[in-house]
Amino acid sequence: MGKSIISQARGHGGPTYQAKKKAFKYTVGYPMHDGPAQIINLIHSAGHSAPLMKLLINKEVFYNPAFIGAVVGEQIVIGKNLDKGNILTIKNLPIGAKIYNIERNPGDGGKMIRTAGSSATLHKRYPHNKISVLMPNKKEVILSGDCRASIGIIAGGGKILKPFITAGRKFYKMKAKNKLWPRTSAVKMNAIDHPFGSGRGKRIKSKIAKRNAPAGARVGHIRPRQTGWRK
Repeated sequence: MGKSIISQARGHGGPTYQAKKKAFKYTVGYPMHDGPAQIINLIHSAGHSAPLMKLLINKEVFYNPAFIGAVVGEQIVIGKNLDKGNILTIKNLPIGAKIYNIERNPGDGGKMIRTAGSSATLHKRYPHNKISVLMPNKKEVILSGDCRASIGIIAGGGKILKPFITAGRKFYKMKAKNKLWPRTSAVKMNAIDHPFGSGRGKRIKSKIAKRNAPAGARVGHIRPRQTGWRK
């Protein structure tokens, strides 16, 4: 009896290929009012690469990626001052400031630059309240000056230097984030598991899928305009 290949199983979204909900129990965002907020805890979240700060402002709790140098009990300020960790609109920040957790649209709570060790740079000011932000990949993004961001660099940048040591640790980390791991080459599979499987002595089959191929057969190049060298 046959079974679904990996690409079919992932598309179906069964329990094996679903992210664990408990990994994302902390939602990152900004409160809608200004004032001082106290760091009441630093949290490890399985669904985030960076440690999170648990902050309290006017009896409201919210979460934000921790900046380098964050300490439990310290205060940050929302709406004013240029100290590390403070949250301001980008129109009130100086050119060259390092920022993270940047809002794409004013009030959305921050959508960009949220991974460990990352930061963006305030680059230019344009007319009509437009601000240019230089991303880590050196691309320029133009945003409204009313978008908010946190000052500083996100903590946890050295996490990629620490090895997993065991396959078990890597397995559970990837499982929490719904990542396919370990990744097996298709040609190394059995013929029943993948269209490229078996290989009959590793003579790899054509990698161009037909336009009307069913879900399990749409693997490899999906109707490419061309393959190989241009003539």
